Amino acid sequence: MSLNKAQKEAVSHKEGPCLVLAGPGSGKTLTIAKRIEYLIKVYKVRPEEILVITFTKYAAGEMRDRFQYVMEGRKLPVTFGTFHGIFYGILKWAYKLDRSNILSEEEKNQLLKEILKQMDWEQTEKSQEADFLQELSEEIGNVGNNAVDIEFYESRRFPKDKFRELYRIYETEKKKYRKLDFEDMLIWCRKLFLERPDLLAKWQEKYHYVLVDEFQDINPLQYRLIQAWNREAKELFVIGDADQSIYGFRGASAACFESLKADI
Repeated sequence: MSLNKAQKEAVSHKEGPCLVLAGPGSGKTLTIAKRIEYLIKVYKVRPEEILVITFTKYAAGEMRDRFQYVMEGRKLPVTFGTFHGIFYGILKWAYKLDRSNILSEEEKNQLLKEILKQMDWEQTEKSQEADFLQELSEEIGNVGNNAVDIEFYESRRFPKDKFRELYRIYETEKKKYRKLDFEDMLIWCRKLFLERPDLLAKWQEKYHYVLVDEFQDINPLQYRLIQAWNREAKELFVIGDADQSIYGFRGASAACFESLKADI
């Protein structure tokens, strides 16, 4: 599998953070796989120091398979995972959490229904309840994904003050039962890094080299986690195309590209 000139330049990047802009069909997966190979074979990086982050389990598995193919079937201890998988793993280690601490979709919907009843918030017809709860759940997720305080969050779907009240009750109930929802996996981890720089340093030391695939799909919360990690980390390598972002509905922001350019 030969690389073109631009790919070779990206793969062989030596020191400091690197942002690779790669359009459709430009071989992003191959470039990351060859980059990992180059780190190991040429720069003598230990495989266990390399962390590769992407957005879905499928993409992480595909990246792992491509890397193994590039390495001619050798299984090396490079870590591949999703944002939520990696950072929830850190939370589990730090706080001794287990699956009972995760708020299931069923539990979340039940909690939201109870809060709506408590607030006497008139809903739609029963037949439309599932859609209403789904929209409400997505809106709650957007607060976290956009990394904004609820005091300043402007809901586009629901009455501003009513939504803020519901959100505060929702957060209080979760804390009462020590439950985390999907966004909390990242919110709690960022809070942990800010409050416990010694623990952050431990994970930075474990993974000196961080590679992020499909960077155009990153949201502000995920970006802040990467910022926290990279502040003292040895290397950061990200690849993506701002024009291919498809997760705007859950907070993905191409503006993170510009922020990263400014950071590096």
